[in-house]
Amino acid sequence: MAIIEITVAPLGTGSPSVSSYVAECHRVLEAAEGINYELHAMGTIIEGDLDRLFEVMRALHEVPFDAGAQRVMSIIRIDDRRDKEISIAGKVRSVEEKLKN
Repeated sequence: MAIIEITVAPLGTGSPSVSSYVAECHRVLEAAEGINYELHAMGTIIEGDLDRLFEVMRALHEVPFDAGAQRVMSIIRIDDRRDKEISIAGKVRSVEEKLKN
């Protein structure tokens, strides 16, 4: 399983607000099967099979285009660990445990 952080940003829309685009992206995530996701203030974290995540990222990247944007910049970070299973919750738990020490 991989974890991806993605930020999809429409450019040149005439408005500094992007929350409506984020909401539409999250509708895509709600309908996507085989993934888990969390909304954060500066992006979204998605976990699942890497091939499935690439499909979902493509769908998310298309959301602003479907809403009329002429240019979209998506920023993606991938954590693909092959030595053990990882999860969003596990990564957070690992840091919280270290903070206790």
